[in-house]
Amino acid sequence: MKKYILKISTLLVSMMVPGLVMADLDTYRIDNTHSFANWTIRHVASKTSGTFSDVTGKLMIDSINLAKSSVMAKINVLSISSSHAKRDENIKKKEYLDAENFNQMTFVSTKVTVSSSSASAVTEGVLTGNFTMHGVTKEISFPFKVLGFGSDPWGGYRVGLEAHTLIKASDYGFGWASKANAPVGDDIEVTLLIEGVKQPAEIVIK
Repeated sequence: MKKYILKISTLLVSMMVPGLVMADLDTYRIDNTHSFANWTIRHVASKTSGTFSDVTGKLMIDSINLAKSSVMAKINVLSISSSHAKRDENIKKKEYLDAENFNQMTFVSTKVTVSSSSASAVTEGVLTGNFTMHGVTKEISFPFKVLGFGSDPWGGYRVGLEAHTLIKASDYGFGWASKANAPVGDDIEVTLLIEGVKQPAEIVIK
């Protein structure tokens, strides 16, 4: 009921006060209970996988001109899980992620390129931006897919995104793969599963 009243009040204010317009961008808060940064890495003769379960940030989506959209996201390194507590503690140590000194990864987009769209919405594209991990920042680009939009059971509205990329640990100052007979590989396969919750529209004064 409160959300409904807020939306009506915002609409009335924008109609009654000259010079006030609604912002073009829709803001979606990344829901860290339904968003994950999953990873897979070579381990000896096989592969090991896990996830970072604490992903936060916001998506600014312009449905008319997607090129104006942007993403700002943070990953809590301490939220890593490989379904093995002892291994997780080992991964956090200085030899690997050095989570004590670098407990956060960040991504700030600089460009969105559309590669596929339907009559009603953009469905696929490429996201470019600056990714920081282990104190090193590099520009990366990776494909993403819009999984859909929809109302949730709690009166909110959500967007779902999926993205895939591959990064090299050595590009971010990790030296484990360069060691002789290293049991852990250099290539890290990443899958991002992101769900955003739409926030109340902002009013811009012109």
